[in-house]
Amino acid sequence: MANPDDNPLGTYLKDRRARLDPADLGFPATRRRTPGLRREEVAQRANVSATWYTWLEQGRGGAPSADVLDRLSRALALNPAEREHLFLLAQHRPPEVRYQSFEPITPQLQRVLDSMEYSPAIVRTPLWDVVAWNEAAAAVMTDYAALPPEERNVLKQVFGNPTVRAHMVNWKRDARAAVAAFRTEATRASAPQAIQELVDELCLLSPEFEAMWRDYAVQNFGEGKKHFRHETAGDFMLEYSSFTVDGRPDLGLVIFNPATAADAERIRMLIESRRAAVR
Repeated sequence: MANPDDNPLGTYLKDRRARLDPADLGFPATRRRTPGLRREEVAQRANVSATWYTWLEQGRGGAPSADVLDRLSRALALNPAEREHLFLLAQHRPPEVRYQSFEPITPQLQRVLDSMEYSPAIVRTPLWDVVAWNEAAAAVMTDYAALPPEERNVLKQVFGNPTVRAHMVNWKRDARAAVAAFRTEATRASAPQAIQELVDELCLLSPEFEAMWRDYAVQNFGEGKKHFRHETAGDFMLEYSSFTVDGRPDLGLVIFNPATAADAERIRMLIESRRAAVR
């Protein structure tokens, strides 16, 4: 008897097609010896050869391309987690990030942001469009709610907003690191047209961005420290860490924690001042 562990990709494909209801997908459900779709039906839905698909399930179809894996994912109605598992089995790597502009986050994730009272936190796309934030981020960084959606972009604020720039004590160093990290994340997003449009806009907005972009530096955003200076709260230090949102690899969560209790107190002052201003 064949060991399923010898052909995990084929075993997974067979299991997924067996779970589908042919009637739901427009195929006759009568006279079937086994549940689910037939191999030729999966091949038809994925626009691949039935012979090649049979070989793939049998472990002799070769390494499928990303395009074919995407078509198989749709043919088998895989959810995002199942699609990622298919790529890991077939190519030993996750699929490329799919860029989605201005996609809303879940209410649960927003509650996570809101629970961090004195830690500014944002959620951003690979093109660094900010799609969610908490009150601390609005007080310390930018009041994103007051901006049109197309202006809620980290790089547009860093290079085009004098107030944001004035609050960054080490602006040149931090801006250069941001451009390098942006290049890394944007390239992973596989959205060349959207990237080029944003880069062209930023180059017109700021000669400094254009010069930094032409350095071709790359780095991961990772974690580190940022030194801020506010007119009312003075200087304070924030430690930041970045994470990928589980189930949404196109979204990044960045959390800025106050480095000391005194830094937390300064953030509290900024939040209280903002609340008083909007009353």
